[in-house]
Amino acid sequence: MSDLSRQDVNRADRLGFDDAIFTLAPEGLGSAQSALGRTRLRTFITLRWLAVAGQTAAVLFVAFVLHFDLPLAACLAIIAASAWLNVFLSFAFQSQRLTRGWEASLQLAFDTVQLAALVAVTGGLSNPFLLLLVAPVTVAALSLSPTRAVLIALLALTLAAIMPLISLPLPWINGAMVELPPLFHLGQFAALAVGVVFFAVSAGRVSQDEAKLVRALDAASIVMAREQKLSAIGAMSAMTTHELGTPLATIHLVAKELLTETPQDDPKYEDLTLLAEQADRCRNILATIREAREATDIVHARVTLDALVAEAAAPFKGLGVAVEVVVRPSEDEADSRPPILNRSPEILHAISAFVENAVSFADSRVTAQASWTADQIMISISDDGPGFSQEVLPKLGEPYVSERSEAHLGGGDMGLGFFIAKTLIERTGGRIATRNRTPPRTGAIVQALWPRAALEASALD
Repeated sequence: MSDLSRQDVNRADRLGFDDAIFTLAPEGLGSAQSALGRTRLRTFITLRWLAVAGQTAAVLFVAFVLHFDLPLAACLAIIAASAWLNVFLSFAFQSQRLTRGWEASLQLAFDTVQLAALVAVTGGLSNPFLLLLVAPVTVAALSLSPTRAVLIALLALTLAAIMPLISLPLPWINGAMVELPPLFHLGQFAALAVGVVFFAVSAGRVSQDEAKLVRALDAASIVMAREQKLSAIGAMSAMTTHELGTPLATIHLVAKELLTETPQDDPKYEDLTLLAEQADRCRNILATIREAREATDIVHARVTLDALVAEAAAPFKGLGVAVEVVVRPSEDEADSRPPILNRSPEILHAISAFVENAVSFADSRVTAQASWTADQIMISISDDGPGFSQEVLPKLGEPYVSERSEAHLGGGDMGLGFFIAKTLIERTGGRIATRNRTPPRTGAIVQALWPRAALEASALD
């Protein structure tokens, strides 16, 4: 292809992208957690259209069916403001883009002011629809940061508080005036305040719990991706040794033949000798890798229970705390041979995390004990440290719950490791239990229990 034709193709590619009818804006989402607290513009537009339709239907029903005397023009003008905002947003921005925090805050602030204005011209605190001000506050608590959600809630309460000063009378049949006592207005405001606080707190708490869970599951997926990457590297090494074996054998054979045909006093003889030695060395290295890989495949495909626990605890020995591995059958189990299991990276990572936590809290000793019956396999990790506090014990397993102080581990741990380990155990069919050791002994115990059939390798594997 000539340079001119390449330039034409490149120019066509650029024009094809630049002149696209619909270009997707980059969201900048590196992980699941980066989308938390951000809502698509389309969601706000859809909710606002629903509000416009409901408000219009309610106003027209009151005016033309109930024949209440209300300022129809003012009501429709306030509703039209929301409709025009939706039209502007639909044309100015792509509806599927994620809104930034300040953009969502401004939109919800507008919705709060618009709804408060509609309530104010139809009776203010006398209007039973005053409680609809809870709606934008709830949406703010679900989609915004706590600070911005609090500002929206304060805006709604402030607008409700000044309604007695600026609101119009409550519409009634045939233009009659209805004067409700101040105590009723106070009750309406109190009901609104309670509703705003309750829905804001409950929605915010649900949103925060969901955010923590998503971040924790995101971290768990990263851990599993790393384990899968290590397995892929092992497979790549096996393929590499297989592919390089043939050319290296050819090089070694050719070097040997050239050596036999070259006199020893020839200047090239030393170079050919070195070439043959290095080719032979490469063959030996590849053979070692191949043998280690084959042995690893056999060992990692099946592993005994005692070897699995010992492998998980091995990295934490020699750190100033004695780590003891105890493997024995349960009292009612006649077979004393440890069961042979399918090697699971998830279980290895989880047990290692529990041992690491125990070592960080232990005073002098950590015990990793494995036992089995005909139906179950249990692994217990215990230490002689202070144990779980009564405040943390019921919350263990939740993301970002930890007793570690900033001085203990540099402030980097928030209980995420325990959550990931618990999640991995549950994915393999197991369950987790935690408790403190019976006084006067001190320390914590973490137990993982599986059905034996879920882990044990079958004879056909």
